[in-house]
Formats: sequence, structure tokens, C-alpha cells
Amino acid sequence: MLSPSLVIAVSLAYLLLLFAVASWGDRRAAAGRSVIGNAWVYALSMAVYCTAWTYFGSVGRAASSGVWFLPIYLGPMLAMVLAWLVVRKMIRIAKAYRITSIADFIASRYGKSPALAGLVTLITVVGIVPYIALQLKAVASGYSVLTSPLGEPSAQSAEWWRDSALYMALALAGFTMVFGARHLDSTERHEGMVAAIAFESLVKLLAFLAVGLFVSFGLFASPAALFDQARAVDELRSLLLFDQGQPFAYAQWTGLTLLAMLSVILLPRQFQVMVVENVDERHLQRAAWVFPLYLLLINLFVLPIAMGGLLLFGEGSVNPETFILSIPLSQGQTALALAAFVGGLSAATGMVIVETIAVSTMVCNDLVMPLLLRRKGAGYRDDSDFTGWLLGIRRTAILLILLLGYAYFHFAGEAYALVSIGLISFAAVAQFAPALLGGMYWRGGTRRGALVGLLLGFAFWAYTLMLPSIAKSGWMPDAFLTQGPWGLALLKPEAFLGLQGLDNLTHSLFWSLLANASAYVGISLWRLPSAAEASQALLFVDVFKRTSQTSPVFWQGKAQVSALLPLVARFMGADVALRLFTGYAQRLGLKRVEDIPADAQLVQFVETQLAGAIGSASARVMVGSVVEEEALSLDDVMRILDEASQLRAYSVALEDKSRSLERATTELRQANQQLQSLDHMKDDFMSSVTHELRTPLTSIRALSELMRDDADMASDQRQQFLEIIVGETERLTRLVNQVLDLAKIESGHAEWQEASVDLAALAQQAADSLRANFQEAGVALAVKVEEGLPSVWADADRLMQVVLNLLSNALKYAPRGSGLVEIAVSQGTEGVVLEVQDNGPGIAPDQEAVVFEKFRQVPGDAHYRPGGTGLGLPISRQIVEHFGGRMWLKSAPGRGACFGFQIPHRTTARLSEQGDAKDNEQ
Repeated sequence: MLSPSLVIAVSLAYLLLLFAVASWGDRRAAAGRSVIGNAWVYALSMAVYCTAWTYFGSVGRAASSGVWFLPIYLGPMLAMVLAWLVVRKMIRIAKAYRITSIADFIASRYGKSPALAGLVTLITVVGIVPYIALQLKAVASGYSVLTSPLGEPSAQSAEWWRDSALYMALALAGFTMVFGARHLDSTERHEGMVAAIAFESLVKLLAFLAVGLFVSFGLFASPAALFDQARAVDELRSLLLFDQGQPFAYAQWTGLTLLAMLSVILLPRQFQVMVVENVDERHLQRAAWVFPLYLLLINLFVLPIAMGGLLLFGEGSVNPETFILSIPLSQGQTALALAAFVGGLSAATGMVIVETIAVSTMVCNDLVMPLLLRRKGAGYRDDSDFTGWLLGIRRTAILLILLLGYAYFHFAGEAYALVSIGLISFAAVAQFAPALLGGMYWRGGTRRGALVGLLLGFAFWAYTLMLPSIAKSGWMPDAFLTQGPWGLALLKPEAFLGLQGLDNLTHSLFWSLLANASAYVGISLWRLPSAAEASQALLFVDVFKRTSQTSPVFWQGKAQVSALLPLVARFMGADVALRLFTGYAQRLGLKRVEDIPADAQLVQFVETQLAGAIGSASARVMVGSVVEEEALSLDDVMRILDEASQLRAYSVALEDKSRSLERATTELRQANQQLQSLDHMKDDFMSSVTHELRTPLTSIRALSELMRDDADMASDQRQQFLEIIVGETERLTRLVNQVLDLAKIESGHAEWQEASVDLAALAQQAADSLRANFQEAGVALAVKVEEGLPSVWADADRLMQVVLNLLSNALKYAPRGSGLVEIAVSQGTEGVVLEVQDNGPGIAPDQEAVVFEKFRQVPGDAHYRPGGTGLGLPISRQIVEHFGGRMWLKSAPGRGACFGFQIPHRTTARLSEQGDAKDNEQ
């Protein structure tokens, strides 16, 4: 056993750590670095589903029923399969209409009914108080196990003020007030609270896994060895069988699974973390597999711990719900036991904090506020500020809810096991399923149908499940259970109308949901929905089909900005109200709040903002008190819907036109940029051509003038000048021809005589035609050709022009007397490759990018004198690319340069294309 002071100190230290994590989360949010804007944090926060029931109760259930603890976790796993369809729609609706709780969600769907919101809240309070008591009972039981001799019952203090559970409830109330009731607008995210819940999820998971590993591999050799020992005991063997040696109770298994599926969506705390606190609905994609994985991990060692405890202690000596603490204590592992207790404390506090935040919001908005406004009568028309009232109501509700939970635990908690208390609460919130799910997907659901369905379902839940639990606690006569009220056997609560063969939970779930769903559907079909209900049905069911710009506004009447602004200020504060209206004016392109048109859109905006603070039902009442609303008929609803549909159609058409204009603008911009680029290229080209033409023309003119002015010039001098003039004229002719040739190629007007070409033979022919020039310069020329090369499809004369240009360039740069130029033709990966390699000075890396530019020539050794035009390589590359090939340069300074190109093989497809082109020309 451990010292009580040590356990209390560790518990307080953990709560302080929780406080620090929450404070850190709030500080990060204030600095603009949100912690909860992360899919992992969102998924971990959903694990608030795993409460002290999971931590302690599942082991107890496994110890008595084997695998029957599984349906409570299989249900949520199956529910996550539908998360993208169901939960995402809930998130979208809640964000669109600033819905803050499950009561607000259901009431808003059915015409923002205050009565429906109040009924849902009452059911929630009645159903959740036992669940909060469960958490307090679990913590109190754990504390008792740690501080009492093992196997002996702890002494319970008769004075309630000495009960540690009371002070735990008060501490949790204080934490929840600080981090859950600071903001008046409930749609603002509770950054610190969600960060703390995600942290708690990790703590309880790691603690549970630590005990599971200790039991499976420390106390026993392995899980297999543990189960082998359990099978050897007659009392435990059946617990490891799926049917436990009896006919399998399919109805009970299905009922538990269905109940868990509904609870993971409908529990107030799950609605809070999954819907209200959601930052990005895309986070659901990760949560849909992380949350089931979490459930798998935290339940991985439930059965080993249960079997290990039964083998170690036997049956009856130690409460199985405390095995997770008792086993480490029995083995002297006090640190592990204390860590396990912190994990259980984490599981309990996480549930209590989120649950009380959600329920206190519902109590404030849907129970207290309507009563307060009704009591004040016309008083709400004055300038009284309700912001302080609202925060005070929520904080008081948090305290009262936790005190009610403690009271239930103190007076009735010992009468029922943890699992039984949890299942009673689950069955209560399951009554929301027909109204909520039906309202999301069926336009025909009505307020009357939802109200009567909820009332009947709640009545059957109370009669068939809650009252029997009270009777079993000794607070009612047993005859109520065994004989039925007034001795009527058909009214026995656990065998209603003679239905037998079901456990009490499945029996209650069957009758309550049957009555609930039947009344909901039947009464909804009996009477058409009102205009308000029909309008809200359209908004909910078709939420994915509408945007904020195209969503219809079902309101008509007269309003004034001067009345709406003070109304918002009264409930949300003057600064917040002014900021909201200023932002609304700016979105409309207006400079002053006074210029905002008081139309239906403004009324809806105000009502939506107020809904985040006081709930949709109260917001509808308050807005109605300052505007002159005209009642809508079904015809008005259809007219507004038709106008919205037309507006949406116009919007879609406008978006299409806008996209078309954007594409046209982009294309025009690109075309303009291309024209500007071509214009610059033209200017550069003309400048270069002019420069190249001026050089020979200047030389010709100068020499001609010299000969004209000097009649006595010597004949040999005159002959030299004439040869220079002839050479410059030839150069000028070559330049003009190449310029014209390049222009034709670039414009697509060049003539191509394409045919099958043997590139190896063409290379040999080019080498033979220039061999005399190479010999005269003292440069060796070698030809290397692979055998059996396929032909290519090209213009032989054009390719000859390319090869001659490459050989001529190599000759110019090769050193005189010791030069070597090699021309090689080989098989490439995609065609035939021809490369010309010289042993000249090479080309510097910074010059490689410009050698293919027009009129650019790279300087060579001292013997080299540029005699070309700088157009040979650009023309050659254009020719090669025309035939589907490519040209490249490989060079290193001092090691020569290698120019090469590749022409694709002559293929059947290529030949057919050429044949088609010729046929078209004919």
C-alpha cells in the first residue's frame, strides 16, 4: 500500500501538469501558432471516449464475461467507417450555423425550437450525471486500492466533507471553469482544453500499455503462456471462448455494438471534440484510422490483465475493476501502480472536463437563458449587459453538474458496477439518434415528430432501465421488477409486453428506440412541416450543395442596424459587436457600419453570431424582439428557395465565365509576352545581321575607294585588294544565304526532301569532301562507323549541311600540324548518333550555353581567325530538331570539344506519317 499523502501529492502534481499543458496551448493560440490545428491532436482528442470505464470497467467486464467488453469498442471502430459521410456533414452544418452543442444542433434543425432544445438538455443531464459519477467512483476506488492493504476494503468516511472524491470534483470544476468557460462565444475553440485532452489520451494509453506489458511478459512468460494457464482452470476456460460454452447472444452483441456506434457520435463530449472543436474537416481523414487504432491499442491487454488478475488472486478476493492497480501492487511494483492510477485519473478527468463544458453550454443556452428572458419580460429591451450573466451561468452550471455527479456517486455509486452505470448513460443519449440522423438526411422530419419521439424514447429508457437500476439499489420495492406495477406482468420493466430472452440493456434499447423512431416517422408523415421547419430542413440536408454566397435566407420583414448592433453588444460585448459589424461592412465594400443594408442577410448574420453565444433557439427569440418579422408560408419558402437556386445557377455561370476570362487573360498575357520576346529577338537579330553585313561592306567600300582614288596603284596591290573584295563578297553572299535559310526554317517555309538516309555513308562522304582541306592544314581526320546501322528518315542535303558545318568548325579549332578530328557514327538508345571530336582548346563552361546562339563565335588559338557568320550551329540545331532529334555539346577546357546529334530510327509510323503528308499535298 502507498501513503495517502503520496497519492494525493502525485494526483495534484498531475493536475498541475494538466493545467500547464492547457496554459501552454492557450498561449500558443494567442501567438497565432495553434496546437489543435493538427490532425494528430484532433484524433487524440477523440480518445476522450475512453474514460475510467475503459480503464477500469473493461477489465472488470472481461473478468466476468470474457470478450464481451469488445462491442463497446467495435461500435466506434465501425462508426469511423462512416465518419466522412456523417461526422463531416455534422461539422459542415455546425460551422455554417455556429452550432455549439448537440441540443442546439437538433433544435436548429427543427425550426430552432426552444422546447426541443430544452428536452434534449434535460435528457442529457439525467443521462450524463451517472456517467460523471462513474468517473468519480473510479478515481475513489483507485485511491482506496492504493492506500489500503491489498484485498481489504477501505474505510469509508461517513462525513462527506472528508471525502476525497468531493475535492476531486471541485478541482475539476475549477479547471473546467478556467479553460472551458472563459469565452462567451462557444464556437471559439478551447485551445488549451483540447491540448490537455490530447495529452491525457497519451498518458492513459501509455500507462495501460505499461501494465499490460508487465502482466504479459513480466508476471507471465508471454500472453500465450498466460492463456495456457487460464485454460487449465475450469472456471476461466469458458471466458476465453467466444460463446462461453452457451448459445451465442447475437441480439445482445448487436445491441451493444449499435449502442456504442451511436454513443461515439451522440455523447455530448464526443460532439464537442469531433464537431465543435474541429478546425479542419479534412482532419477526419486521419482520425478515421488513428482513433480506431487507438482503441485497438488501449484494449490490447484488457483480456491478459483480466486473466492474470484472476489467476493471481482468484475470484472474489479482489475487485476485478481494480486489477490494473492490484496486480502491480501485489508484485511490489508501486511505481507502476502509481503510474497506472495517474492513467486512470487522466481517463476520468478528460471525460469530466469535456462533458461538463458541453453540458454547461446546453444548460445555459437551452434551459436557463429561455427562463431568464421570459422572467425579465420586456426587460431585455433595455441596455442591460448579459455577458457577465452568461459566463456566471455557465460556471455555475459546471459546478452544479459536478456536484450532482458527486451526489449520485455518494448515494448510489456503490450499488452498481462501473460498466452498468456507463451503459445506462449510453442508452440515454442513444435516444437522440432518430431526430439527429433523420434530420440530417430526411427533409420530412418535423418538430412534433422529434418531440414526441424523444419523449417516448426517454420514457421507455427511464421505465425499462433507469427505474430498474434504482430498484436494484434498494430504493424501490422488488415487486416492481418481479411482478410489474399494480401486479400487471405485461408491464414488468425488464420483460415489457412479455418480451423475454434479452438482457436488460438490449431489452431497454429495443423498446426505447422502437417507440422513438416510430413516433418520429409516424407523426412527421402525419403532418407536413411548417415553413420554419421546411426551411431549416433544406439548409441541413443540402448543406454540401450550398455555399455561404448561394445559401437561401428564409426571413422577410423589416429591421434596423441601430437595433441589431446593440442587441449583439448586449450578449457579446460592445467591442466584439462593433468588430463583427465592421467586418461585415467591409465584406460588402462599405466604409461605415451605418451604411449596412438592414436586409435578410444582415438579420441572418446577427442571428448566427448570437447563436454561438446563447444558442440558436434563444438567438431566434432575441432577434425577433428587435425586428418586425413577417411570417413565412410554405409558398414563401419555395419562392426563396427558387430565387436561391437561380442565384446559385447565375453564380455557377458567372464562375464559369470568370474562369474562361481568366484563361483568356492568361493566354493573352502569354501571347503578349511571346510577342514581346519575339520583338526583342527580332531587334537583336536585326542588330546582329546589320553588324555582320556592315563589316564586309565596309571593307569592300574602303578598298574600292582606295583603288578609285589611286589610279597609279601598283598592279600587285590592286590585285590583292580585288581578291579581298571578292572574298568579302563571297562572305556577304554566304551570310545572306544563311540568314534567309534560317528565316525559312524558323517560319516553317523551308523545303524538305525527306527520304531514307544512310547516316554512316553520309558521314564518309562529308569527310571525303573536306579531306583536302584537312591535309592542307596539317590536321588528321578519322572516320569511325559501326556496322549494320539502320537508316534514318531525313533530308540528306540538310544533314550533309550539318555534318560539313561540324567538320568545318572542328578544323578551325584544331591545332595546325598536330590536330586530330574524329567523326564517329554509332547506335544510340533512340536513334543513330553522329559525333565530331577535336583536340582543340575546348570551350569554357560559361561559353557552352551560348555556342548555339545566333552570331556567337567562341575564340580559339592564335591560328584561328573567325571567318564564319555565327549561324552554322543555330541552323544545324534547327535542322536536327526538325527531324525529331537533338544536338549537344561535350567539352572541357584544354581537352577539345565534341559536338554531336541523334536522329531517330526510320520507323513504319514515321513512313506512314510522311506518306499521309504527301497524299494530303496531292
